[in-house]
Amino acid sequence: MAYHTENETEHFDFEDAVISEIRQGLSTLHLFLDNVKILPENSTNRDIRTMRANGLDLAISGAKITAFVEEGYTVFDADGKLLREVPDREIPETEWQQAFSDLQAAALDGLAREGSTYRIAIRTEDHTARLEVTGDGDTEEWDRYLNL
Repeated sequence: MAYHTENETEHFDFEDAVISEIRQGLSTLHLFLDNVKILPENSTNRDIRTMRANGLDLAISGAKITAFVEEGYTVFDADGKLLREVPDREIPETEWQQAFSDLQAAALDGLAREGSTYRIAIRTEDHTARLEVTGDGDTEEWDRYLNL
């Protein structure tokens, strides 16, 4: 990859980024993302404006998934009458690979790092999910800058 940064998630805007693949290795979680915005303060951004990248590999090293939740929702009819409530559902580890596959083409509502915890908010056409991962650090790699 032509560009490489380490521990710079705060210098990217992941809102509306699209997941092309999530790959879990022995100690690394890879998120392959399109439409990631690269902020001007990013160490590799020589431009003074926000740019974007496709095919960005966000790799979290020493990754441990601490929570993977399909978020619940409430359905009302047109008159505001409650039709049903669906609670949050913790996705069991045995279903993670299938869930990763199902999330291809889903968009991110955001990605935030607080200390060693990464909180990833994901939305599909009909539901949302929350992935929380602890890790030792992260790297971001991509091939080229694109205009926004």
